[in-house]
Amino acid sequence: MSTSMFGEPIARREDPRLLTGQGRYLDDLGRDALAAAFVRSPHAHARITGIDVDDALDVDGLVAIYTYEDLPGQVGDPLPLLIPHPALTHGRTGYPLARDVVRYVGEPVVMVVARDRYLAEDAAERIRVDYEVLPPVVGIENAAAAEHLVHDDVPGNVGAHLVQEVGDAPAAIENAPHRLEFRLDIERSASMPLEGRGVYARWDPDDRSLRVYSSTQTSTSVRMALAARLGLPKTKIEVIAPDVGGGFGVKVVHPWPEEVLVPWAARLLGREIKWTEDRREHFVAAAHERGQVQHVRVGFDDAGRILGLDVTILHDHGAYTPYGIIVPIVTSTQLLGPYKPGAYRVEFTSLYTNTVIVTPYRGAGRPQGVFCMERTMDKIAAHLGLDRAEVRAANFIQPDEFPYDQGLTFQDGRPLIYDSGDYPRMLDMIKELIGWDGFEAEREAARRAGRRIGIGLGCYVEGTGVGPYEGGHVEVDSTGRVHVATGLTSQGQGHQTVFAQIAAAELGVPIEDVTVTTGDTRRFGYAVGTFASRAAVMSGNAIALACRKVREKALRIAGEALEADPRDLEITDGVVHVRGNPSAAIPLRTVAVLSNPLRYAFDEEARRATQFAVGGSSDEPPVPAGEEPGLEGRDYYSPVRSTFASGMHAAVVEVDPDTAEIRILRYAVVHDCGRLINPRIVEGQIHGGVAQGVGGALYERMVYDESGQLLNASFMDFLMPYATEVPRIRTGHMQTPSPLNPLGIKGAGEAGVIPVSAVIASAVEDAEGIRIDAMPLSPDGLFRLRRRAAADPGLRVGRVAV
Repeated sequence: MSTSMFGEPIARREDPRLLTGQGRYLDDLGRDALAAAFVRSPHAHARITGIDVDDALDVDGLVAIYTYEDLPGQVGDPLPLLIPHPALTHGRTGYPLARDVVRYVGEPVVMVVARDRYLAEDAAERIRVDYEVLPPVVGIENAAAAEHLVHDDVPGNVGAHLVQEVGDAPAAIENAPHRLEFRLDIERSASMPLEGRGVYARWDPDDRSLRVYSSTQTSTSVRMALAARLGLPKTKIEVIAPDVGGGFGVKVVHPWPEEVLVPWAARLLGREIKWTEDRREHFVAAAHERGQVQHVRVGFDDAGRILGLDVTILHDHGAYTPYGIIVPIVTSTQLLGPYKPGAYRVEFTSLYTNTVIVTPYRGAGRPQGVFCMERTMDKIAAHLGLDRAEVRAANFIQPDEFPYDQGLTFQDGRPLIYDSGDYPRMLDMIKELIGWDGFEAEREAARRAGRRIGIGLGCYVEGTGVGPYEGGHVEVDSTGRVHVATGLTSQGQGHQTVFAQIAAAELGVPIEDVTVTTGDTRRFGYAVGTFASRAAVMSGNAIALACRKVREKALRIAGEALEADPRDLEITDGVVHVRGNPSAAIPLRTVAVLSNPLRYAFDEEARRATQFAVGGSSDEPPVPAGEEPGLEGRDYYSPVRSTFASGMHAAVVEVDPDTAEIRILRYAVVHDCGRLINPRIVEGQIHGGVAQGVGGALYERMVYDESGQLLNASFMDFLMPYATEVPRIRTGHMQTPSPLNPLGIKGAGEAGVIPVSAVIASAVEDAEGIRIDAMPLSPDGLFRLRRRAAADPGLRVGRVAV
């Protein structure tokens, strides 16, 4: 039997094509298309007082210039607020082109269309925009102080405010034997996919249809948005995600201004138009994440068990809220991780600033939440003089307590109920992988050699498979090939491999016979998108359900042809046969021919199919009522709520006593994503996530000055880890199947990135004996912390009474 089954670590099927330069990305398309470019605001906050395009009109090859005043009807309306929420009392979104006021550096003001991108940029440079500069609001503290407002009609710059409580946390803290209070900070970062955003559109005037290619994580939703904005039936719009060079969340926002404007202009001009984002545009005009300030109060007993936890979060969501407040909601609920505090209160305030919008980036609020809880665990352990792993174990939800209701409302509006897990066993596994119990001897040996090392630990739980639905369509053709389609998109996750594995396993066919299409509304019109570790759970289960429909029909038709009970049949390597009697068999490709009573002899397979006498009464129609011709099936998977994956990371780091450079010596991960479809791909997801997590912990930060200018908007200044900075990762898998879906799987896409900042902070703190309460942590930052700790013993780790 071919290597094709669920659970096997087969190599990614898409890689040979991509690695040999045969990929087709957005910028590979539309080589003869007109090009768009944008004049973007140089100010963080300003009123537009005039736009002069006269000098640009002399550029040879200029086709059109558009400002807000040129946008008709719904094209010019504010972009949609995609995910409303009762707590988002003052949601605001921008216009496709700025109207009157700009609110961040990089906001689009004018669109230029020309024969090529060079000419479009030349024309854009000649356009003069006059501004009246307004006071900018930069940084969380300034937003909260509200001396100036980002939006005149948003009091206090507060877009949203939400409180969730389980029990009476303040009272529990006051009555606890021990209490701690502290502040934590996470700075802004961004996902930086290898390929930026882009959109290419062409209008067919004959049938009045629009085809749009977009480097997006949600092609079907872009289609719906364009139908609404352009006043077209969605049946007249096709949206296709070609090969996409990474997304990590930034491409889940839709529609971007450019996704509205480029198709609109293509229809208006009757010409193909393309826009591809350059790297500076991505820095200043796409989306960021992570920035939060957290104030924590915790009460606990002598064993380190949390009796009450009260967390107040200030969240920076930038100039607008097109994607709602998913990030702080996830932070505030996923903060609890694998633990069960006696009482919990969380309050967040989401604030406007004159900076780039904040939308989900891989982890989507979880890295901040895990940083909060894991720093809390370490501080409790230090205060009590206990082993950090023991304090975590004292707070774990136990295996016999699942399903476990945390009493909160999750991002999907459903109860935060963990479905399965085994956190004590996972802790034993990660301690073994990293060498936790023998580390003190290792530390002492390093100390004698003049080296400074530390060990850190971090635990997390991740809500995955967020609804509301995904679908799958499966068809077997007359050659025996299996065609699988699902609406969500791919950005490098290995969907062409894992979805093929699911189909091959369900149908009993070689994986070589399975092809998979994603992100193409021509093949599948209804979908939600690829984000929040949901693809395998949602589309994987939908494809499995569709395959089961196909299998049931195939066995029934084969049973009639073979005069056998379908219950006695099975499919092996694409052949339906009687169990225990391989000679009584019929190829699946022949069953596909028999499923279509048209049965013209188009090919040899159709001619061979005539040897099978398919039963049925001559009084019945060839296609029975309620059935369709062909061997195909479609189904949807819609979960009652999210399923919850979990994991633990640990690291050993070395810190240079002189330069404060931080080097990761060892890194280990144990992850539970339920049943594994492909262990190799899961490990790849984890390794890639850890690499991004290392970047967020030690290198990547968006630095704004007081006027709202991004000071490091290039790869010369925005540091990311190279392969030399990413450690080798030891990985352990644990499988606790989810009871919530047919395949028993949970998501894995974001797992690697979530706890890394918490783990590195824990390890550096262990090596230095200095409190690490803010990330990312650079050598310069650690050097300054050392100097402050030398003058202030309160920054040293140890018992601190509150």
